[in-house]
Amino acid sequence: MRASLLQIDVNETESVDSRRVRVAALVREQAGADLVVLPELWTTGAFAYEGFGAEAEPLEGPTYEVMAKAASDAGVWLHAGSIPERDPEGPLYNTSLVFSPSGELAGAYRKIHRFGFDKGEAVLMGAGAELVTVRLPETTLGLATCYDLRFPELFRGLVDAGAETLVLAAGWPERRRSHWTLLAQARAVENQAYVLACGTAGTHAGVPQAGHSIVVDPWGEVLAEAGSGEEVLTVEFDPGRVGVTREQFPALKDRVLGLETPRR
Repeated sequence: MRASLLQIDVNETESVDSRRVRVAALVREQAGADLVVLPELWTTGAFAYEGFGAEAEPLEGPTYEVMAKAASDAGVWLHAGSIPERDPEGPLYNTSLVFSPSGELAGAYRKIHRFGFDKGEAVLMGAGAELVTVRLPETTLGLATCYDLRFPELFRGLVDAGAETLVLAAGWPERRRSHWTLLAQARAVENQAYVLACGTAGTHAGVPQAGHSIVVDPWGEVLAEAGSGEEVLTVEFDPGRVGVTREQFPALKDRVLGLETPRR
């Protein structure tokens, strides 16, 4: 498979509408890739809490429409990052969208672990309750978002649901970048899965972003890593290595403790 991670610079001087148009053009430029991945809350900025309410949109709102068309135009599977979703019957959610190469919605994941320690996202948004996987012809994706990376039980649940490639959209701060790399490798090793982690560049509400989007193989080896600025990180990987790794080193079969998690 060929995957392209689009590490978007979220610049506060650029309007949300302009950024949608620019990012859609970047997606279209990835025609020929199998999978394209965008970061978390790239329309607003993951730390721009004050704008969540004003910029929140229904699931099938403007970002949905623009990204569905871009996926179809490019003929790619598109993890369109996440949006601040306004549920007409509930709170806001941090929701990731995945589109098929025909532009159909293939999966939507509401972030389970909200960041903020009783402020910011943790109080402004509701918590998702379901694990989400998306079956591609070559592999099964397991969806996660940013702060989720610190909770290994979520990824165990995704593996139990059949995930072989763990895709994470994030807006991770620069001051904790060492954790980002360490945890991405840990999730790959312990689950014997690929990890594709796409972060933002730029500065959100005064918080510098880590960038350094990363692709890790089932043995924990880094296949590709971006720098700190806006960048398209493209990598080719073999989904078949997941099954081979799990067969050659069958650690997952020795699990004793389990965790029941609601799943879709």
